[in-house]
Amino acid sequence: MPTTTTDRLLLRPWGPADRDRAYDIYSRWEVARWLGAEPRALASPEEADALVGRFADRCTPDGRFGVWAVEVRETGVVAGSVLLVPIPGGDGEVEVGWHFHPDSWGRGYATEAARAVLERAGLPEVHAVVRPGNDPSIAVCRRLGMTPLGRTDRWYGTELEAFVLRAEH
Repeated sequence: MPTTTTDRLLLRPWGPADRDRAYDIYSRWEVARWLGAEPRALASPEEADALVGRFADRCTPDGRFGVWAVEVRETGVVAGSVLLVPIPGGDGEVEVGWHFHPDSWGRGYATEAARAVLERAGLPEVHAVVRPGNDPSIAVCRRLGMTPLGRTDRWYGTELEAFVLRAEH
């Protein structure tokens, strides 16, 4: 499975060895509160095993789509996740997204990782959906050059702020 590097980051598939860090990230309410139609923090390390397995299963062999661990090259610490996946229940739309540990917030990792997966995929259009009030993620959408589309409940069964990035022709 292909990996991607940026100046500071290594984007790679999640693996079993990442269980503890996945649990540390996704068991935190300050992270989990923004995720899913009904946000819920992980309650046990065993749930992290299942999550890591689901993330690995979403990675396509060509590396175009998936949920990847974002590792800081200098330290080897997984800062979080970046994803580029078809939106479940969508009409072929693709979503870019990110989830990071609070110790990695405010360092530009989400923007850097998202730019890397967007560049690699080369898609004509990509969406992002953000829970209202998640101002840091809305700021990442803006830094990526995404256009706000307003609130919608079209995806995930809950009202979200939608953004789109269209390739320049």
